[in-house]
Amino acid sequence: MAEVKYRRVLLKLSGEALMGDRGFGIDPKVVDRIAKEIVEAHRLGVQIGVVVGGGNIFRGVSVAAQGGDRTTGDYLGMLGTVMNALAMRSAIDRFGVPAVVLSAIGIPALCETFTQRGALTHFAENKVIVFAGGTGNPFFTTDSGAALRAAEMDCDALLKGTQVDGVYTADPKKDPTAKRLDRLSHQDVLSRNLQVMDAAAIALARDNKIPVVVFSVHNEGAFVDVLKGQGLCTVIDG
Repeated sequence: MAEVKYRRVLLKLSGEALMGDRGFGIDPKVVDRIAKEIVEAHRLGVQIGVVVGGGNIFRGVSVAAQGGDRTTGDYLGMLGTVMNALAMRSAIDRFGVPAVVLSAIGIPALCETFTQRGALTHFAENKVIVFAGGTGNPFFTTDSGAALRAAEMDCDALLKGTQVDGVYTADPKKDPTAKRLDRLSHQDVLSRNLQVMDAAAIALARDNKIPVVVFSVHNEGAFVDVLKGQGLCTVIDG
């Protein structure tokens, strides 16, 4: 079995990561590239859960910002995560690794409903699990859903694939003097109000002693590199 730093991980992807250069929806080429990396990691002996956001399809907070009902908006966003999860599962299956979608909201015609015991059984059967529906509750982000699933699955780390290769002192797209931070504590992120994940997700990871590793989902091979303890990233632990 290959040398990897983490044996069971939760990979958090934003919905926007799946739309590539499109302004909306799912880019099959991007989904296939990410699925190939997940398959490569799986073949190294890593157990992988995936949480995908729904922002490429629908964002509940945008409804609230326009005066709409936040609860309804969040449920629509959860349905968006199910669409993304089904696309990701299909791609992983196509590349020869069994995958299953477990949703926090029941949609039995499309996927299984999440239970901790059911998910652990799928891990024991060597499947990749794609978690959909966030926490199943409005007012919680998919970041919180990812931290929750990482805790429930007793993951060694929560890996967040973002638009940049780690946590910076400022937005590197706006500030050329911004510097990447190699390591932080969970408390550093909270006290400095760094926009890595929402505070509830970071606090949940801290309380369950789960490292959060932030890397760029756009750098090909970065996911596998991080699993091996290599590549550019920021590690949040301690």
